[in-house]
Amino acid sequence: ATTLLLTNQGLTKPAHCEEAKKPRTSQVVIRPLRWDDEYAWKRLWTAYLTFYETEVDENQYRTTFTRMLSGDPHEFKGLVAELDGELVGIAHYLFHRHGWQESRVCYLQDLYVDPKIRGGGVGKALIEAVYAASDVEGCPKVYWMTQHFNSRARKLYDYVGQRTPFIEYERP
Repeated sequence: ATTLLLTNQGLTKPAHCEEAKKPRTSQVVIRPLRWDDEYAWKRLWTAYLTFYETEVDENQYRTTFTRMLSGDPHEFKGLVAELDGELVGIAHYLFHRHGWQESRVCYLQDLYVDPKIRGGGVGKALIEAVYAASDVEGCPKVYWMTQHFNSRARKLYDYVGQRTPFIEYERP
């Protein structure tokens, strides 16, 4: 698990609230997804899907969650960010073969941080945890995609990654 120390930045308390005026630090822990995370994970993944104006049925929620916890090295993996006992971020990633190199590569498919704490380093910590997992697996390349209008996330991605010239296409 990776631990990240956060200050008041991004934590939600109304400005007039006395508690908000007191200095506060909390530790965010980045750790693998667990079976007992299902409800909180589903809440975050639903918010992520909603942002991208899509949805999945109950069967797909269950399938995705189960795949990430299967232990199968060919399936997706899941990481979560936990703050004060509450899940506040998720990352889903997959190792796969690549036709242009001998080593496998890592695809970061989903990254989501609760809007209440964005800007506090949780997204960066989740990406860095995927980088670390990739290093352990001998995967030097980590890649991901986002939509052009996701400007807030793109600021982070410009900081932690390198934009490529590729444009994605898919079957109609």
